[in-house]
This record gives sequence, structure tokens and C-alpha cells, in this order.
Amino acid sequence: MKDERFFRVYPQVWTWNKANGGQFASINRPIAGPTHEKKLPIGRHPLQLYSLGTPNGQKVTIMLEELLALGHGGAEYDAWLIRIGDGDQFGSDFVKINPNSKIPALMDRSGEKPIRVFESGAILTYLAEKFGAFLPTEPAARAECLSWLFWQMGSAPYLGGGFGHFYAYAPTKIEYAIDRFAMEVKRQLDVLDRRLAESEYLAGSQYTIADIAVWPWYGGLVKGLTYGAAEFLQVEDYKNVQRWADAIGDRPAVKRGRMVNRTSGEPSSQLHERHDASDFDTRTQDKLAAAE
Repeated sequence: MKDERFFRVYPQVWTWNKANGGQFASINRPIAGPTHEKKLPIGRHPLQLYSLGTPNGQKVTIMLEELLALGHGGAEYDAWLIRIGDGDQFGSDFVKINPNSKIPALMDRSGEKPIRVFESGAILTYLAEKFGAFLPTEPAARAECLSWLFWQMGSAPYLGGGFGHFYAYAPTKIEYAIDRFAMEVKRQLDVLDRRLAESEYLAGSQYTIADIAVWPWYGGLVKGLTYGAAEFLQVEDYKNVQRWADAIGDRPAVKRGRMVNRTSGEPSSQLHERHDASDFDTRTQDKLAAAE
């Protein structure tokens, strides 16, 4: 039965007739598809990544840097910046790669026919299988890894779109929404803490794509890198997550991957585009500014 009290505030049929406010109001809309024609650049490497240094974008750049650190030369990549605040994700070429208009999006041009891959979890799995790394082959270990990978894919919207939106970005602070999503994020942190109390990494004793997927979101959260909510959520209570976050954050490939397509923070930590390993030393924003 419909609650008549609802319709005193909201119409019976929702229509998009006003901006929703907030930091991302200019890019949110209830329809899909391109809004404009825009070609995407193509570099010289087999893998072409179109992304932004958000937690979802960091998953893929960390993975690529980890593969390169293992000596997989075929994982060389060009990382092109997609400015979602400007609506680049609604350009015609980007939508051809990802009809959902979200970063990251990957084109593998190493074969006769280019292969598109979208959704960060799919990209991680694709790269792990392509290069035979960071995804166990033994059935039980593989199942554990993929279970934690998909745990992240299902859980992160509560952290980002739920807690992060209402705590950090919403133009109006709604106590109920913040409390609801803070409760869920703390439950998720407890899930991770209990798992990491019994296991060095999420899938077991080996570092895998599960860790690569979860760390930019939850590692970043407990190290105070996202939303400015560390004290609010009492993240220091999650000792096992803190240990795991520190261990992964210290990896050189993780440090490099966090820099790629990043547009915030210290200029020395921002590498807007990455086309060669030397770019980390020569093309960060502080270096480019000094050369002008």
C-alpha cells in the first residue's frame, strides 16, 4: 500500500526538473549515452587506459605498475586523463569503451582486434589472467580471491556513494543518511579487520587483485586519505586493517600507481598522464610548473 504521506513531499512520478546540488551536480543525469563527439587519444603502448586517480582509477594503475615491477613488459601503458568534472566520460569515444560512462576504461590493442574492458573489477581480472599474476590458479585460493574482489565491488558503493557523498559532498547534511552509511562502513571495516586478523592478505598469504581492489578504498580511508573522516569513524580501532594498509601502501608500485591520473594533492604527487616510466621523475605537476 502506498503511503500517502510520501506524496505530500514527492510527486507520484519522479521527473528530472532541477539540479541535485552538490559537487557532482553538473555531471549527474538520469540517462545514458554520449553528450558530445570527442575522439580519445591513442598512445604507443599495447594498453590504453582512460581514467582519473580516484580509488577506482587507482586500482588499475596500481595493478599495471605491479605487473611492470614483475617484469611484464607487455603491461606498458598510456594513461590518459579523463576529467569527470568536465564531462569527458560522456564523450562519444569514451562511451564506446564504457557504455556506463564511468572510469576506468581500458583498451587492449596488443592483438589483431582491440578489446575493450570496463568496470575496475573486470579490468583487474582481465589483466591478472592475461599476465598470469596476482590471481591464484588453485581453485580454493582463486575462489577466495574472487570472493574478496567482488566483496569490494558490492561494498564500495556504500562507502563512496553512500557515506562519502552524504558526509563529504552533499550540499545538505542529513543526520539520518550519515548515520546510516557510517554504521555500514564501520561494519565493513570490522569485516576486513576480522579477516586480516587471521590472514596476512585478504585472499591468504599472497598479495592479489583482491588487495589491489580493496586498498584504494579502505586502505585510503583508514590512512586518512579520503573524506577526512578518520577521526569520525575511529579508524585507529581497526588494528589489522591498519597493519595491512601500511604494508600495501609501502609498496613502490602502489606509490607510483596512486600518482597516475591524479589531479589533487601535492603537485609532486600528481602525474596527470603517464606514457613512460620516466614520467614519474620528469612530468609530475611540480616538475612541469618549474619548467614553464
